[in-house]
Amino acid sequence: MKAAPFAYARPSTVDEAVAELARSGGGGKVISGGQSLVPVLAMRLARPEVLVDINGIASLREIRRGDGFAEIGATVRQRAVERDAVSREVPLLGLALPWVGHRELRSRGTVCGSLAHADPAAELPAVACCLDARLTLTGPAGSRSVAARDFFAGAMMTELGPDEVLTAVRFPLAGKGDGYGFGEIARRHGDFALAGVAVHVREGRVALTGFGISDRPVTRTAGLDEITPDLLAEMVDTDGDVHASRDYRRRLFRVLAEREIAAATRKASA
Repeated sequence: MKAAPFAYARPSTVDEAVAELARSGGGGKVISGGQSLVPVLAMRLARPEVLVDINGIASLREIRRGDGFAEIGATVRQRAVERDAVSREVPLLGLALPWVGHRELRSRGTVCGSLAHADPAAELPAVACCLDARLTLTGPAGSRSVAARDFFAGAMMTELGPDEVLTAVRFPLAGKGDGYGFGEIARRHGDFALAGVAVHVREGRVALTGFGISDRPVTRTAGLDEITPDLLAEMVDTDGDVHASRDYRRRLFRVLAEREIAAATRKASA
């Protein structure tokens, strides 16, 4: 199939992009890398009246450092982040990005685009939730900051309004005593995960985020001795599907979580 007819706009500022979305009355869709959106359009699972291409907005192409954080603009490609020093300054990003699709897809796909698409089996939403990243949403009333753990509302559902643009995501930089782990199981490399985990350990506490196990990333924060098999099983709340049953996903998730928590704990104490 091919996409249904749509109008096309290429604004040069964020304000112009927001105005285009507002004029569409909820019928607009933002496109940047297009690695998630274009297949959806081709299958006609989405039929926007207008595509708002934000690649012409220079301010969204930057990776910016601040006091204790790295901010990634909406059109920064995943491959650019992977090659940038930020993948070492935010080690969980560096661990996760090689698992995202394939190199060719990462050369076009964006970090913010993956977050906005909100596939429950995707890696980057889990990383954002695990690190308690903050997302900047810009609309007619200005910009607002939303915690990643509050952003995802369900499978491919977010708190992003129809007239808002996700303009940046801000990740905390790693500090002394931080340890990280990341792992997933998929049938083939580049496929979406049957189960996956992102881990951050600091001062005897762990932030643990699972993906591919629910309709959104699932995060628990607890002491290392409080991560029990029962807690891990409770995090998996899918009924299963043609790819894997609930019990199989629970076993995958438990093995991955225990392995990556151990690895992150070793790194934190190194």
